[in-house]
Amino acid sequence: MIGRLALARLAEPAPAAGALDGRTVLVTGAAGGLGRAAALACAAAGAGVVLLGRKVRALETLYDEVAAAGPAPPAIYPLDLAGATPADFGQVADTIERECGRLDGIVHAAAQFAGLQPVDQIKPEEWTRTQQVNLTAPFLLTQACLPLLRLRERAAVVFVFDDPATVGKAFWGGYGVAKHALAGLVSILHEETDSGPVRIHGLLPGPMRSALRRTAWFGEDTLRLPAPDAAGAAAAFLLGDAAAGLRGAILDLRAQNIPAAT
Repeated sequence: MIGRLALARLAEPAPAAGALDGRTVLVTGAAGGLGRAAALACAAAGAGVVLLGRKVRALETLYDEVAAAGPAPPAIYPLDLAGATPADFGQVADTIERECGRLDGIVHAAAQFAGLQPVDQIKPEEWTRTQQVNLTAPFLLTQACLPLLRLRERAAVVFVFDDPATVGKAFWGGYGVAKHALAGLVSILHEETDSGPVRIHGLLPGPMRSALRRTAWFGEDTLRLPAPDAAGAAAAFLLGDAAAGLRGAILDLRAQNIPAAT
């Protein structure tokens, strides 16, 4: 359990071919490791992907990869979540509705982590930025997009967690606080949407090769860790109909060689 959320495990969860055909999916932090992997997996499963991130050049490079991976052309939405306002998130929803005509899912893959440090050394502006990207932005973006998501019969939102046993320890600061608070938000949001068309999911990746991992575990050879591809595939899987039974649960990818869920 993480808070009130149950953990679920599946052996190598990945979307079937065509599982997201005709759907539109928004991926935040799309130029990052997990965001890129999720965007490519969603495209390969048939979705049209909206790539949201702050680095335009990186998004343009990713655009070509995503376009080659799936049948639907992607879209780019440049936005720095750290400085975004509620009006900016409303504009995201309005633009997707106008340009894409629908929204079937969101993967909240964006993350902000400045490094391990004692609480008494965290600068106020860094604390605020960390809470904004990791907690407030997922809330505001989901809130803005819920009316659009509710127009679909089967929509889903995926929130990404981190190992609570790790990020609850000393020196994890604002990032650890934000990830613990995110569990509360997801639990509440699930209970409020449990009888509607929008499913709420959590995703808890295991150790993987990423910029965040390199920042936190600076003495580790991250090249020996797996790429984020499996986590990205799991995020795409959660958006599909096959994940309906995992509604309100956190898909835990930390364990290896686990039996398939029954």
